[in-house]
Amino acid sequence: MTKAPTSDFYDLSARALDGRKISFSRYRGKVVLVVNTASRCGFTHQYAGLEALHERHAEDGLAVLGFPCNQFGGQEPGDRDSIEACTTGFGVAFQMFEKVEVFGPDAHPVFRWLTSALPGLIGSRIRWNFTKFLIGRDGRPLDRYAPLTSPEALEADIVAALGRE
Repeated sequence: MTKAPTSDFYDLSARALDGRKISFSRYRGKVVLVVNTASRCGFTHQYAGLEALHERHAEDGLAVLGFPCNQFGGQEPGDRDSIEACTTGFGVAFQMFEKVEVFGPDAHPVFRWLTSALPGLIGSRIRWNFTKFLIGRDGRPLDRYAPLTSPEALEADIVAALGRE
C-alpha cells in the first residue's frame, strides 16, 4: 500500500474552480465530504443530492468539496466554463475545484491521501466518478462510498459525524 503524502488533511490545498488556492486548513473542525465529479456521467444527477446535503447541513459544519475529473470515460472533457455551467444547472453552491486526476502519478494529493487511508473493496484506486469520502471534524477519514451510493444514503453517517445523532 502506498503511504499517504501527509498525515494531516489540513496540510493539503487545491485550486478552486476560479483559480484561487484554498488551504484545507479552512475546513478544520468541519465534517468534509470529498467527491470526484464529472459533468457527463450517468451519476451527474448526484450533484442535486450533494447540494441538498450541503444546504441541510452546512450550518452544522458540513463542507462538500467537488473535484471534477476526466479520467473515467472522458466524462469531464470541458474547461472551467463548461464545468461551471453544469454545476450551475444543478444549483451547486458547495465548493468546486479545478479539474484533477484522482489516480496515477499525477493524482491530486488529497486523493492519494484518501485512497491510502481508505482503500476500496477491490484495491485503493478510485474506479469511477462520484466516489465519495467522508472526513471527520478531526481531519481523519471516516468512510469511503462507491459511485452507486446516493448522496441521500450518506445522510445518517453525516449526521453522526456532525454529532447530531
